[in-house]
Amino acid sequence: MDLSSPAPRRAIRELPDELISQIAAGEVVERPASVVRELVDNALDAGATQIQVKLMAGGVRAIVVEDDGLGIPSEELPLALRRHATSKIRSLEELESVGTMGFRGEALAAIASVSEMAIASRSEGAAHAHRIDARSGELAPAARARGTSVEVRELFFSTPARRKFLKTDATELAHCVEAVRRHALARPDVGFAVWHEGKLVEQWRAGTAEQRVADVLGQEFVAESREVAGGAGPLRIHGRAGLPEASRSRADMQYVYVNGRFVRDKLINHGVRSAYEDVLHGHRQPCYLLFLEIDPSLVDVNVHPTKIEVRFRDGRELHQRVRYAVQDALAVSRAAEAVTANSIQAAQQAAADAPGFRPSPGNPPAWFGAAKTASEAPAPAYMPSWRSNTQVSLGLAEAQALYAPETPLPTAPAASAPSALPSHDWPLGRAVAQIQGVYILAENAQGLIIVDMHAAHERVVYERLKASLGAAAIESQPLLIPVTFAATAQEIATAEAQAEGLLRLGLDVAPLSSKVLAVRARPAALAGGDVVELTRGVLAELAQFDASQAIERAQHEILATMACHGAVRANRQLTLDEMNALLRDMERTERADQCNHGRPTWRQLTMRELDALFLRGR
Repeated sequence: MDLSSPAPRRAIRELPDELISQIAAGEVVERPASVVRELVDNALDAGATQIQVKLMAGGVRAIVVEDDGLGIPSEELPLALRRHATSKIRSLEELESVGTMGFRGEALAAIASVSEMAIASRSEGAAHAHRIDARSGELAPAARARGTSVEVRELFFSTPARRKFLKTDATELAHCVEAVRRHALARPDVGFAVWHEGKLVEQWRAGTAEQRVADVLGQEFVAESREVAGGAGPLRIHGRAGLPEASRSRADMQYVYVNGRFVRDKLINHGVRSAYEDVLHGHRQPCYLLFLEIDPSLVDVNVHPTKIEVRFRDGRELHQRVRYAVQDALAVSRAAEAVTANSIQAAQQAAADAPGFRPSPGNPPAWFGAAKTASEAPAPAYMPSWRSNTQVSLGLAEAQALYAPETPLPTAPAASAPSALPSHDWPLGRAVAQIQGVYILAENAQGLIIVDMHAAHERVVYERLKASLGAAAIESQPLLIPVTFAATAQEIATAEAQAEGLLRLGLDVAPLSSKVLAVRARPAALAGGDVVELTRGVLAELAQFDASQAIERAQHEILATMACHGAVRANRQLTLDEMNALLRDMERTERADQCNHGRPTWRQLTMRELDALFLRGR
């Protein structure tokens, strides 16, 4: 084809309806899984409680979706195949607050244009079902119970070029099953079954939300994740966030739903990822399942033909809500969880043993929830003695020595003090030895605990530094000579529109011209960094997310370096008291399961695992 010479002019004409539908099908129907998604959407909107998906050749030869929903009256069946015909919206107001899975009214017409399709449906009160052939329009009586069956055969038969881009049957089947899995996670009240070549591939029975998560994602995900709950007002967030050690090499276990609709959203994913910054190692991908319930008027679902992308009215607020909800779920370490559980159990037992005790269901003990957070906990007895040469002013008092003897255990139980527990109830156990000046060995009720001494102490010091930094406002340091740099139009506009927000972050940025920005002050805590790089990063995040993260991230990088240098080094010989002091402080420190770089700080070997190593019991 010669592209250098202009093509002859062609007259403007209206496209035929079939070609219009085929163009729409190119946007809506990418592969068999796209058809499955659209048809299951319709089944859910029809109030189905049981949905069956039957496939042949991975969905290429045949897709049949059957439901027990409300059905379609026979007189409406021909209209259901028309483009932009729907029962779900009537006006712009309804579109802006749509609560159904489907609403565009183009899916059935688009699918029919690239396949052989038929619909059989019976509505409530009808004497029998009716079946319509999408190609001929022929309507005939049929036999079936209330509900709808949609048959799609020979997908892309009319557009063979599209069919060549499909993968193997096994790959297309996997995509179809994943499409149903996404619906199953959002609707535990509905039963789903997937059949392939006459064999049952997957089945999820209707039940509780907790059981559905375990059935779909596995009991292992439930065991290795934490419950997420947050938000208020028009936005609520719930779900589960996987522990850092359960991360994967691929992002194949990340599910986000907005008002029951599975979406892929960079804003939400960025918020989740930022919550894992301090605890995830390298390029590992976290696992999570999040449900966002938001006022429909605050989200636009009509931005993509497949409805898999959405747009939020206040993206920055949403980003922060998601970030902090996941961050809060990950903050409590496994050891701290065990401390709380053991403390509650011990106090309940003590109260039960007291004279005249009578349980009062529904009323928690007076001390319930009184355990202090890491930032409220007393300073570690073994805070290292160092003085930073950086310009981060934290107001931390220098300790006189690297370690101090462990504080004697109090005699009375106290839920807020891990050391008040009996020694056999300490989650990280009682120190018994040190190996090569690197690892601490401790014994607990389950077996053997191995602690990476430097990594654990690094996390403890880091969290203390962050808590101290977070208590102070971000101070600004004026520059003797303003720093100027060439800026893009987007950076200039952001600096002008967000001038007050930048000042709150310690940055005084103003335009000198239409292409140059000047930085007149920067955060005092980051005086040693590259002010231009910092400003560009803040402006970029402020334009899309929340710029405070850029400041916070830069500050935390300095604190992480300080904590790494301040933590106890390898080959340092510790006494048992010093080792126990570290174990106790790990139990009350947030995120103590990982060091600042995301590596694990401790591991548990149970008695069963130890017995297996030595073939005991065989």
